[in-house]
Amino acid sequence: MGEKVAFIGLGAMGGPMAQNIVKKGTNLSVYDIEKPKMNPLIDLGATPGNSIKDTIQNAEIIITMLPSTDNVKSVMCDADGILSFAKPGTIILDMSTIAPTGTDEVYNLCKQKNIEFIDAPVGRLVSHAISGDSLFMVGCDNEEAFKKIEPLLNAMGTTIIRCGKVGSGIRAKVVNNFQILSIAQITAEALTLAKKIGLDLNTFKEVNAGTTANNGQFHINFMSKVLQNDIEPGFTIDLAHKDMGLAIETANSFRVGLPVGSSVQAVYAQARSGKFAKKDFSALLDYACEIAEVSPPRIKKN
Repeated sequence: MGEKVAFIGLGAMGGPMAQNIVKKGTNLSVYDIEKPKMNPLIDLGATPGNSIKDTIQNAEIIITMLPSTDNVKSVMCDADGILSFAKPGTIILDMSTIAPTGTDEVYNLCKQKNIEFIDAPVGRLVSHAISGDSLFMVGCDNEEAFKKIEPLLNAMGTTIIRCGKVGSGIRAKVVNNFQILSIAQITAEALTLAKKIGLDLNTFKEVNAGTTANNGQFHINFMSKVLQNDIEPGFTIDLAHKDMGLAIETANSFRVGLPVGSSVQAVYAQARSGKFAKKDFSALLDYACEIAEVSPPRIKKN
């Protein structure tokens, strides 16, 4: 791509995503408040920024990948933030997972300044961000703006799902994560019960796969992480707690009760109070087994 692109937020997901953009030959400037996170991008040829203003200067597309609603609003709206310096016609592509109300607020501020805003939160895991196989849920009102950011999405991932108008991408992400994280806790409880009552887990896995109880948390996520004795993130219980909180917050904002989800959120809150906070969220299984006083099950790959 010929135009200059800026990328702000180089964490576990943002860092490798930005690297995949640079590898495609894009003229990329990068910024993170933790300076060492810029080093892998610098090594690949990206230009480091000293500030947000410095990073986005002359950029036609600005990508943000930030940890929280407050972070996004600060980076966008503070006196030294993006909206203080971005020129009319600039495209802001926010890939963060935040409250939909926060997305709506930033979008409205962008409209006032004639700045295009697209939300495109990311599905799948850190491993997919590294390999360039991410999924994007896109909310966009302007087709010309989408055409400009589409090559960047293709550089970072393999699947683009158009969810509708601006704000629909983050809404899809919040609801989907709510379902994923709730299913993970039910799976942890089910496997703990199976272990406690003496079921052979390989046999139970076969039974589960042949019924409508079959789910990606058991057969994909747990099978690749905790059941292989690997609980390093991945996606931490801390982050899972944050995303469950976004779902509960969103539901409250729109007067929807999530009684089961609220119970699951309480489990994540308890799990993050100790040693599991920074472990992969599949470690919910080990947490549940610890409480039940059974050794956590493991399955050898075939």
